[in-house]
Amino acid sequence: MTDLGFTLQRDAFGKLTLTNAQGERFDNVVPVRAFPIKAPGEGIALVHPDGRELAWVARLDTMPEPAQTLVRETLAGREFTPVIESIVGVTSFSTPCTWTVQTDRGSTQFVLRGDEDIRRIGTEHALLVADSHGIQYLVRDQRALDAASKRILDRFL
Repeated sequence: MTDLGFTLQRDAFGKLTLTNAQGERFDNVVPVRAFPIKAPGEGIALVHPDGRELAWVARLDTMPEPAQTLVRETLAGREFTPVIESIVGVTSFSTPCTWTVQTDRGSTQFVLRGDEDIRRIGTEHALLVADSHGIQYLVRDQRALDAASKRILDRFL
């Protein structure tokens, strides 16, 4: 038992199993971030498949190993939010248009349906860009983009 009051392990099918201080075992536990964009390492709920919160972890980096690694691996497998590192080009400055971007997961293209699909989040410098398929792309800090990317982005904001 950890100082958190529970233990985590992976079952034969790769799913998380939580055992609480009373010895109760819960299968198919899912970690859920409270603030996935603004504070991804803070506020992690371990949730039962029926939606009940079984445990709360205030800060992921304070969680003991190997439980911390299990939670990180599970979250990485569930989440898909590519981070835009640069905007290579756009087909038009009116929407809909196709964007070619470089992300932390490689180069890709997507269709931006309208200006309203670019939203400010958290601070005024972070953006969430939704493509026509509903995939969310994150711009952590638009000030950190290269000059060409900033010029393109300014035409849509």
